Amino acid sequence: MTEQEFWSFLERLWTRGRAKQITVTLGHADFQTQPVGDYIRGHALLPKDYEEICTEDIIKMSSLLFEKEVKHETKEAIIMLLAHQSSEIALTILSKYSLAPDKDLEYFAKIALDECAMWNE
Repeated sequence: MTEQEFWSFLERLWTRGRAKQITVTLGHADFQTQPVGDYIRGHALLPKDYEEICTEDIIKMSSLLFEKEVKHETKEAIIMLLAHQSSEIALTILSKYSLAPDKDLEYFAKIALDECAMWNE
């Protein structure tokens, strides 16, 4: 799957709607709250039926996480989708990515891994 194919795939999922969101206000400028706020805002990307993404698509999109030239926003979206899968494969992929994440996604990947582990308990 290419980066462009990923965004087309996600846009097709969005045609069925987006996942319900909780509204949160994070206006604090503290450097430690910023990554958490970014992660919470990232939930807006989740399509309505995010838990129905098939294993094959999870594997295809996940390959983009390990390509250096893929944009930050694309990796963030993939990480968010993986974080919400109750799938051993998604958990394994996030675990592997978290060992050597892109520098600007270190905290984002850590939170996602924790969330995915929760969904897989």
